Amino acid sequence: MAQKPRGRPRSAPEKPEQATVQALDRALALLEHLARRPGLTLSDLAEETGLPIATVFRALATLQAHGMVEAQEPGQFWHIGPGAFRIGSAFLRRTDVVDRARAPMERLMRETGETVTLGAEVADLVTILAQVEAQAGIRTFHAPGSTLPMHGSALGKALLAWLPEDRVAGILDRQGQARLTSLTLTSESALLRDLVRSRDRGFAIDDQEGAEGLRGVAAPVFNAQGLPVAALAITGPGFRFGLSDAQRAGALVHAAAEAVTDGIGGTAP
Repeated sequence: MAQKPRGRPRSAPEKPEQATVQALDRALALLEHLARRPGLTLSDLAEETGLPIATVFRALATLQAHGMVEAQEPGQFWHIGPGAFRIGSAFLRRTDVVDRARAPMERLMRETGETVTLGAEVADLVTILAQVEAQAGIRTFHAPGSTLPMHGSALGKALLAWLPEDRVAGILDRQGQARLTSLTLTSESALLRDLVRSRDRGFAIDDQEGAEGLRGVAAPVFNAQGLPVAALAITGPGFRFGLSDAQRAGALVHAAAEAVTDGIGGTAP
């Protein structure tokens, strides 16, 4: 029986860029752009990517047919669809960070009585990987696959605080620092000072910077190279989770993140 060919064909180009399919390349570029900038119209996408409107429309229609993007009415504002999350979830099955984090997250929820969330940086945003909800009647909730801004969340600031300076600069340059509440750190200098404080104490604090009345504390999870690959956070309503509570909870979050780091064979810098 003839053996089935594996890998790339013998005639495949040596350089990866020579083997790309232009239509697929453009569609994936649009998908990445929407991940960074959700809620754009067809004309917005064409203008920001420099592609013809007809090309953008055909790519979006194809992606929509596979559930990779969806259009919000009225106005046809485009967003990442559930199909993209299902495919992205396959990546999570390749890594054990979610599995390794589950027990520390559940323990952390019992210790603090607040919701515990695991997130990672994807396309300059925090993507929620998993969550253990608090039992309290009023609690925070972020569905797996949803995103948060890096500068306005405890998870994001915990990642930014330990990322290389050039990565941080690139993320802030591309995403900016939109005002989300009256307490959002909208200047780069103020955010950088806050990141220094986060590194000094071992965890980041979101004091109602991403949502009014919501506080959070987060600490990073490191890989074998000492880079933050995820972060753990406790979040809760301000009336129950005060700033003094956040300070005390920081040590618990830091210890839980260390446990996950150890579990995936990582090392803190």
